[in-house]
Amino acid sequence: MKKVIVIIAVFFIIPLKANNPNWGQTGHRTIGDIATKYLKGKTKRNINEILDGQSLVIVSTYADEIKSDRKYSKYSVWHYVNKPFEKTYQDAEKNPKGDLVTGIKECVAILKNKKSSKEAKAFHLKMLVHLIGDLHQPMHVGLREDKGGNDFQVQWFGKGTNLHSVWDSKMLDSYNMSYSELTTNIPEFSKEQIKFIQKGTFEDWVNETGELAKITYGSAKSGENLSYRYMYNHFKLATEQLQKGGIRLAKVLNDIFA
Repeated sequence: MKKVIVIIAVFFIIPLKANNPNWGQTGHRTIGDIATKYLKGKTKRNINEILDGQSLVIVSTYADEIKSDRKYSKYSVWHYVNKPFEKTYQDAEKNPKGDLVTGIKECVAILKNKKSSKEAKAFHLKMLVHLIGDLHQPMHVGLREDKGGNDFQVQWFGKGTNLHSVWDSKMLDSYNMSYSELTTNIPEFSKEQIKFIQKGTFEDWVNETGELAKITYGSAKSGENLSYRYMYNHFKLATEQLQKGGIRLAKVLNDIFA
């Protein structure tokens, strides 16, 4: 696996399969780059010490990179939440092995624990950066029956794929911008919008993304060939989610370290 409330514009998130990508490298790196802009000085110093100078951009894809190592297989369930559209995260049946919310909370707890080793903090910080990104990809809060859109077959410019992959990486890659170019060119939110975005719990954010998943599922038909028109209709939503993911990641990190 790789990789809503509504505020001014609508945002999205998708549930993902344990061996599929989420946001792809470009999306995760963009979120890490955006988050860096909103970090407080003390937060930056703590992160720099824990990661030995590595940036949030560099570590943002770590949680996908370790999937090839079986010793990390237990963390695969941390990348997504599957729930019915009509239920909130709180009301939905939980995966006994864990999910996106439990993974994020464990990372936060270990980073806040003064007794945690530097090695443990580094691992869970890398995971947290990635998971907050996943939380803002609509198909990571999708339906269990089609594995968060992984079994929702479509075409992208005439080539077979699935709806999950379209939102993970196909749209962003087709736009042909680097993470730094996206960070620079994605429209920024106002201070009032940012304050609103930063409110709420992890459960609230998952429920918000679940609302966006409804939109995403309704955006295509099985077997449909998606191309320029789909990009025109939905790329703005994707980039807004990247912006939200970066802003909220910074909020979480500032709450831990500042």
